[in-house]
Amino acid sequence: MPLRNTTRTSLVDLVIDQMEGLIAAGEWAVGSKIPAEPVLVEQLDVGRNTVREAVRALVHTGMLEPRQGDGTYVRASSDFGAAVQRRLRRSGDLEAYEVRASLERDAARYAALRRTGEDLVALRAALAHRDEVWHTGDTAAFIEADIAFHRTVAAAAHNSVLADLYDHLTDALRATLQSVLAAPVPDSVRHQFGEHAAIVHAIAACDPDAAERAALAHLQEAMTALREQD
Repeated sequence: MPLRNTTRTSLVDLVIDQMEGLIAAGEWAVGSKIPAEPVLVEQLDVGRNTVREAVRALVHTGMLEPRQGDGTYVRASSDFGAAVQRRLRRSGDLEAYEVRASLERDAARYAALRRTGEDLVALRAALAHRDEVWHTGDTAAFIEADIAFHRTVAAAAHNSVLADLYDHLTDALRATLQSVLAAPVPDSVRHQFGEHAAIVHAIAACDPDAAERAALAHLQEAMTALREQD
């Protein structure tokens, strides 16, 4: 007997869709704790078992992570991102960073070819914010500002697949970025303001070769720092 298509959607599926939508939209950001079960029951107007099944399903995909005695946290912004994280757990920091480096190199090249005026405004603002945060001495905030800068470069490449890959890979690489910043190298190397400014200048000039060289220059220094930790 052939299988027949069905349009029936369970209440659990609807709750899962809502939760995935909140995560994808950034309302439940990666790393944040989701509301407690009683709050979700009230907000969603469903039973506890429905909420538990939905949360359990997203834990299974890797998007959510339960922490004993603390709550449930967002681990990835999509099931694809969760799959990337699972794969990265089987790799070393350097391997993962080399893949990130390849994406950043290509993102810089394509951004130089495709950027718009709005992209350039966003890039300059992200670069200025990165520099400003560095001087506060807040390492965690600087990592987020650095990630935001490179995400802006990826967005300027106008390739949605590349941007998604970069987002998911970077979400899983925060610990690696912390390792780079913790390496015993001069602040000028960890900060790399000149190298990042060069990326923006090359993109502004619509020079893909220069953009790629600038991206590779700062990535090489970071990978050297990681190799020296091994």
